[in-house]
Amino acid sequence: MRLTQREYPIEVETKSRILEAAQRLFAEQGYDGTTTRDLARSAKVAEGTLFRHFTNKKAILVEVVTQGWVELLTDLLTELSEMGSYKAVDQVMRKRMLNFRRSQNLMRVCFMEVQFHEDLRERIQGEVVDKMIDVAEAFFQTAIDRGVYRPLDPKIIARVFLGMFMVAGFSESTILSPEASPQSMKAMAEGIADIFLNGVLASA
Repeated sequence: MRLTQREYPIEVETKSRILEAAQRLFAEQGYDGTTTRDLARSAKVAEGTLFRHFTNKKAILVEVVTQGWVELLTDLLTELSEMGSYKAVDQVMRKRMLNFRRSQNLMRVCFMEVQFHEDLRERIQGEVVDKMIDVAEAFFQTAIDRGVYRPLDPKIIARVFLGMFMVAGFSESTILSPEASPQSMKAMAEGIADIFLNGVLASA
């Protein structure tokens, strides 16, 4: 969260509580199903306090989602930099799955609400997603240059990878059960990585 010089510690703490409450309620009830009264009650502030920090409820959503996507981008950059090799995609996928329990509300809001707010979707696309694609494209271009990957369009590889990155983030509620064991997550991560690296066709 970017803080201005005029924000004092107590204001920062109050704003953080509002954003945390918003993330939780937007994930549980949806943006349209959450009132400013709900937000104030959950954040333990007066309703008028919300509007000292944000112009309206939409501004709260924008900050929650923008911060969330920046966090996802930071995670991706970190995970790419920590990959042991260009073939270690399963490491990234597994971390996404294991981290889901910690950030499930954040991811639910980030992925779901942008579908219903065109202006928010365009902002996230321009400010965050395009940057994610550029970073991933450069990473895979290096792998191609070194002969690790086939000479394909690195932008397409990057988009496919990011698609899997997003699916892996939602794996606990989509392709795996909520009770999935670490072993199941590991097997799923390895399967996704294997398909990404080798495809599904049998060798000729």
